[in-house]
Amino acid sequence: MMNTTQICRRAPRKAGHESAPHLYVVGQSVRLKGGFAQRTLAKGVYHVTRTLPLLGEFPQYRIRNDDETHERLASQNELEAVDARSGGADLIARTFGHG
Repeated sequence: MMNTTQICRRAPRKAGHESAPHLYVVGQSVRLKGGFAQRTLAKGVYHVTRTLPLLGEFPQYRIRNDDETHERLASQNELEAVDARSGGADLIARTFGHG
C-alpha cells in the first residue's frame, strides 16, 4: 500500500492589481461625500485619525468630527479633502454654483 502526499502550492499573487495609495494623511481635514441622506446625517468637517489597510479596492480611514464622541470608518472613495484656504466659500460654490 503506497501513500502519496499531495503538496498544495499557492500561486504567487499577480502584480497586475496594485493597491491604491492613501490620498489623505493623519490630521488632514476631510468631508464625507455621497448622497443627500449621508451628508445630512454626517455633515461637517472630519479629521483623519488613522489610516487603515484596503477593504476591497479602496484604502480605509478612521475619521472624527470634533462635535461627535465617536469615530467613523470611511473608504477613500467616500471622502474629499477640505481646502483650508477656501473655508466656507468652497461649500457655497459647490452648493449654489458661485462663490
